Amino acid sequence: MEQRISLITLGVTDLARARDFYERLGWRGQEVEETVFLQAGGSALVLWGRDKLAADCGISDDTPAGFSGVVLAHNVRSAAEVDDVMRAAAEAGAAITRPAGETFYGGYAGVFTDPDGHPWEIAYNPGFPLADDGSLTIPDFG
Repeated sequence: MEQRISLITLGVTDLARARDFYERLGWRGQEVEETVFLQAGGSALVLWGRDKLAADCGISDDTPAGFSGVVLAHNVRSAAEVDDVMRAAAEAGAAITRPAGETFYGGYAGVFTDPDGHPWEIAYNPGFPLADDGSLTIPDFG
């Protein structure tokens, strides 16, 4: 298996609301058969009904809502850009769960949740420089 993530699918409770939220953040996509596809660099973010996603995965979705154990991360090139994205997210309707601030690794980051509670960390990490196209390469820690 190659080391690659092609799609990240978020199960959402209201597709129109979720699409509107991401469009207010500046993301653009297309809806096909009640599924929204948003290009995200070399991968895609997909918004699909939570009930349909759970059924498609063969997983029961009858547990109380809570932390899913999954956090999406969006790395940026500066602390100022973290602040810009966090502000845009709040204006789009996100809940800020951790205001932006200095991190233990010498960076700067904050966390918000989208309308369905999916957490997004917005981070500037000077140890993870981004290429011109926004791609991230994990440095050699050796």
